[in-house]
Amino acid sequence: MQKQLMVVLAAIALAVLDCTGTMAAEAKWPAEWNKVVEAAKKEGKIVIAIPPSNELRREMDSVLKQKFGIEAELVAASGPKNASRIAAEKKAGVSYFDAIICGTGTASGLTHDGMLEPLESFWLLPEVKDPKRWWGGHIWEDNVSTHKFLYSFLADVSTQNAWYNTTLAKAEDFRSFDDFLQPRWKGKIGFSDPRVPSSGQGIWSFIWEIKGEEFLKKLVQQELFLTRDLRQLADALAKGKVAVAFGLGRSAVDPFVAAGLPLKAVPAPKEGLPASNGFGVIGVIKNPPHPNAAKVFVNWFLGKEGQEWYSKILENGTRRLDVETRWLKDLGINAAKDAITVQEYHRIRNHLEDKYTKVRVPAGKFAETILQ
Repeated sequence: MQKQLMVVLAAIALAVLDCTGTMAAEAKWPAEWNKVVEAAKKEGKIVIAIPPSNELRREMDSVLKQKFGIEAELVAASGPKNASRIAAEKKAGVSYFDAIICGTGTASGLTHDGMLEPLESFWLLPEVKDPKRWWGGHIWEDNVSTHKFLYSFLADVSTQNAWYNTTLAKAEDFRSFDDFLQPRWKGKIGFSDPRVPSSGQGIWSFIWEIKGEEFLKKLVQQELFLTRDLRQLADALAKGKVAVAFGLGRSAVDPFVAAGLPLKAVPAPKEGLPASNGFGVIGVIKNPPHPNAAKVFVNWFLGKEGQEWYSKILENGTRRLDVETRWLKDLGINAAKDAITVQEYHRIRNHLEDKYTKVRVPAGKFAETILQ
């Protein structure tokens, strides 16, 4: 009996110590957070490479000024373009950018060249650190090397990656990927260049994996309209230069849809679509010139408020469990956490470093060999 009592008392003592430690940590972080925010205000600025979205650039600058008194210089461009600039500046000894938001593959070169900071060293708020706040726990883009430089915060299924012009085609025209090989679509298919990391490479690599290279060879014979400029691709679709376009996200299409132009998302084909993290990867550049502003931004952005804000701007599903995302269904988008299990997500995704290495890289190299 005495031995059992001692075990119970020991368990209680451990619980008290654990509770005390948690309370001490929770009492500490607000003071530390306030100190970092004040230091960020003194730095007064942050430079972030962001996806090519005018709305995101406009809204992010406004919110950071209002909330933290930080001026945001936002470089909105394609992921490969931003990553190339950051790499070139780093090699020249220039530290200009603080952080980058991009898609799968874009920043992998920065990771392996040692141009990024371990992201967890910038985490301060408990709501960011706690894996229980995130569907699937903490998911890292660089999941092969396990460096934890790049965090993947979005996860969608049935994403709108292809759009069509309703004056030239109908939804029922595209029930399978095989339908795109019909002679009527020759010269009428646009594609975000799959030879570089992009949304175009994402859907190209998915087709490469499930349909094979012979299918893609036939697709190329349809005389694809290729571009690395998503706005140019959306413009070509809106003007009827192409009937359907692959690799277009909502941020590129929304201005044309808002203007009343006849663009609609192509329904998911019978072969299905992959889970995607869209422009859902964040990293901090090595030795950021505004380290406190970078820390404030990362913690706000990956917190509930920041993820709710970003999810609404880009119309994508955050993995945060405390952010409502079921409204995306009205747009034809399903946040992964609302539609599938974590196990199913990992089965069908075509992002993160493991899939990037095994699928997207060889698919991209194949694109280089057949696209001139």
